[in-house]
Amino acid sequence: MKDLLTLAELTKEEIASIIERAITLKGLKDKPLAGKTLGMIFEKASTRTRVSFEAAMYQLGGYAIFLNQSDSQVGRGEPVKDTARVMSSYVDGVVIRTFGHEMIEEFAEYASVPVINGLTDKHHPCQVLADVLTMVEKKGSGVDGLKGLKVVWLGDGNNMANSWIEAASRLPFKLVLACPEGYQPDEDIVKRSVAEGGEVELCSSVKDALKDADVINTDVWASMGWEDESEKRVRALEAYQLNSENLSYAKPDAMVLHCLPAHRGEEITEDVIEGKNSSVWEQAANRLHVQKAILEKLLS
Repeated sequence: MKDLLTLAELTKEEIASIIERAITLKGLKDKPLAGKTLGMIFEKASTRTRVSFEAAMYQLGGYAIFLNQSDSQVGRGEPVKDTARVMSSYVDGVVIRTFGHEMIEEFAEYASVPVINGLTDKHHPCQVLADVLTMVEKKGSGVDGLKGLKVVWLGDGNNMANSWIEAASRLPFKLVLACPEGYQPDEDIVKRSVAEGGEVELCSSVKDALKDADVINTDVWASMGWEDESEKRVRALEAYQLNSENLSYAKPDAMVLHCLPAHRGEEITEDVIEGKNSSVWEQAANRLHVQKAILEKLLS
């Protein structure tokens, strides 16, 4: 494990070790990354990803350097491979949050230090690892304790959906995705996950998808870069809103997750995100602990 670009690159054992270490790090004050420096290249805006990675580095004894699009020469046309080579001589690892997944793949190819995907349009592996950590703490004992759980993705088949599909190819839960026509997840990722043993199902009926669900995930309908399609997406996805009626089809103790930021009244209603089933705030807090485990694994 040199880099973390997608969950498909990890084994079940590697995912389990990250989750277990994240739980352990919640109660430790060790400084295993003292003297280490993390570079952060963000072409997309961020709250949770930026703060959790910076705080994780500081808590582990290291230091983080943040570059936004206007700070980085990548944003001004410098070849990605040039930036990758130079950054590798300055820092011990790089987190990238960008649009096209090809950019981060090229960066990792030419970098001599670990590269971590902080989000691309196609994948969001660190977020899904935090979600799995939340599931383990609430629903299972270790990743094997997730066996038999029904996890539902509701709404747009975006980068989060893709990473959940990859997680399902490694972990023993069933994943059902309810997405409207034209907003389904990446077909190749679905096929690969199923071929690798993932229990993944696409379902056209929201009610059928949510029946007996243990965990329900949703996300904004217009992710960063798709804002000009907001009205069109609201019309296409309005039946996929996570509201009290749709929640009633799931198990009474179903856990509600949302990676945030949330557009309350669109993909999720106020009463659901603030309700007794919501684990959204624990999920957000777990970003910090998962980032610490990832950084320790790759940089130490």
